[in-house]
Amino acid sequence: MLGLLIKPLGRLHPKANDYIQLMRLDRPIGTYLLLWPTLWALWLAAEGVPGTANLIIFVLGVILMRAAGCVINDYADRDFDGHVRRTQQRPLATGRISAKQALILFAVLVALSAVLVLFTNQLTILLSFGGVALAALYPFCKRFTFYPQVVLGAAFSWAIPMAFAAEAGSLPPALWLLFLANLLWTVAYDTEYAMCDREDDLRIGIKSTAILFGEADRAIIGMLQGLTLLCLLLVGARFDLGLYYYLGLLGMVLGFAWQHWLIRERDADACLSAFLSNHWAGMLVFIGLALDYWLG
Repeated sequence: MLGLLIKPLGRLHPKANDYIQLMRLDRPIGTYLLLWPTLWALWLAAEGVPGTANLIIFVLGVILMRAAGCVINDYADRDFDGHVRRTQQRPLATGRISAKQALILFAVLVALSAVLVLFTNQLTILLSFGGVALAALYPFCKRFTFYPQVVLGAAFSWAIPMAFAAEAGSLPPALWLLFLANLLWTVAYDTEYAMCDREDDLRIGIKSTAILFGEADRAIIGMLQGLTLLCLLLVGARFDLGLYYYLGLLGMVLGFAWQHWLIRERDADACLSAFLSNHWAGMLVFIGLALDYWLG
């Protein structure tokens, strides 16, 4: 839906499509994968529907910071993307947007996000610095470690303590179970994503968990998904959630099973489909959580 809303903007200016592609606004899967855990946290912190102001702030913040993350990622990879089949037509790789223009756009997106955070509270503002640092650090980790997916997991999970800080004004220990669940889930699905580019990444020297895990990739993804579900079960117990929440988790289980069927032969297109299907898994957990507070 977000992609359909963005498409008309590409007609406003000859360069608009290039900037839309750079921010990946035309491919909102990353926005959804960042949005669902953020909404989990807001609903848990509020014990139901969160305040309208915080809901608007965090939804807009998700869109802006995911866009900023894509921009700095492409800036970091600008000399590599042209050598990878899936990324060789990106605006920075082809020169349609310059490195300087990308850095300016990143700064603008982060500044807009900072303005949103100013409408929350001091604890949330302090936490926001960690979120920006993780978003900026992740793209460069692929040069030095086989665990960039772990850094991405932390970046994608940082909105969880921020949501609790904004909505509840505190950081209850149980929120870190949700943080860990999302981090593990992110490593699992981003490993599926990295499996699409494994051969190209090996050739140009990019590191990833898909390369590190090798032939054990499917088994380790399954283990990470199992640990994700365990953490979410513990979240349910700590926050006294009921039937609808656990039905949402069942939906996630079925989604994970479908992903393992897709990646059974490690076909790049099938691995991409498995990665994309995580949007539905996260959405089902949110629907279950929201229904539990509404009807439970």
